Amino acid sequence: MSILNSLTKRSRLNSAIKQTKEARKSEGSKAEYLFKKVYEDYADIVHDDPLRAEALYNWGNALFLQANTKTGEESLALYRDAILKFAFCLTLDPNYLAAAIDGGVCYMDMARLQNAAKNSELYVKAQHEFEIANSIQAGAASYNLACIHALRGEGEACLKALETSRDKGYLPETQSIASDPDMASVQNQAWFVEFLESRTKKPEEAAQPAEETVADEASETEEDKTSADA
Repeated sequence: MSILNSLTKRSRLNSAIKQTKEARKSEGSKAEYLFKKVYEDYADIVHDDPLRAEALYNWGNALFLQANTKTGEESLALYRDAILKFAFCLTLDPNYLAAAIDGGVCYMDMARLQNAAKNSELYVKAQHEFEIANSIQAGAASYNLACIHALRGEGEACLKALETSRDKGYLPETQSIASDPDMASVQNQAWFVEFLESRTKKPEEAAQPAEETVADEASETEEDKTSADA
């Protein structure tokens, strides 16, 4: 492929991504038209082109976004198509982090749409995708895994995943976690409350108990000295 052709397709890919965003904000027939057009653009770009992995991801992302605007079987069909695009993207580029994360999110959305059991195959597949994402970049999907563990009532595993997400710098804002419906089953548990509270403490507050201990020890030493002098 010539450099000129590659640059042309890059320009088309950027244009398709921009139109995907426009389609997301649109409604009715305009949205349908825009989504259909970007699918055609992505299909042309992925044909015999080094940009195909990126195009496949963005194609899948467009399908994912449209699925969020639909209901029932129409939504499920779009999610399935998006997952196929993400899977193909990962086949071409095994380190494409966003494809792994969004694939897992698609499975979770499908599970919610069908009121699937928390140990259903859809949640198992979602977990698998998030684990792939973490193998690509440690901690990137740990919060997503924490959500799955919370839905299953697996407190210890949930806390461990939350801690990993925090330590790797991927943990959402405290308020977002507290209001996340996926965390509903653990929100009143002591370990969860303590975890959230630990994020809001200032460094000096966290250090206060240690300072008090030092002060107490100094006081006790002084008392012992006074007693000995007496």
